[in-house]
Amino acid sequence: MARNYKREYAKYHSSAKQKRRRAQRNSSRRKMEKAGRVSKGDGKDVDHSNHNTADTSTSNLKVMSKSRNRAKNLGKGGRPRKRATKK
Repeated sequence: MARNYKREYAKYHSSAKQKRRRAQRNSSRRKMEKAGRVSKGDGKDVDHSNHNTADTSTSNLKVMSKSRNRAKNLGKGGRPRKRATKK
């Protein structure tokens, strides 16, 4: 079954709570761009050390590769980890 992006946006991404959280993440990225630590298209993510995206203090932000950041945050609200099956 194909993923219905239009319905997903209508039900989840367009909610006020998700818009606010996305704005917080974007604000962190812009802050690091102004500091010269990241640039558009560099393949880097801005990581929140304490996992609180509302905390945009410089001491809480660090730059890391997308793969490392997303692997580090598995199981904390993102895509669930795949569990090994016993044979």
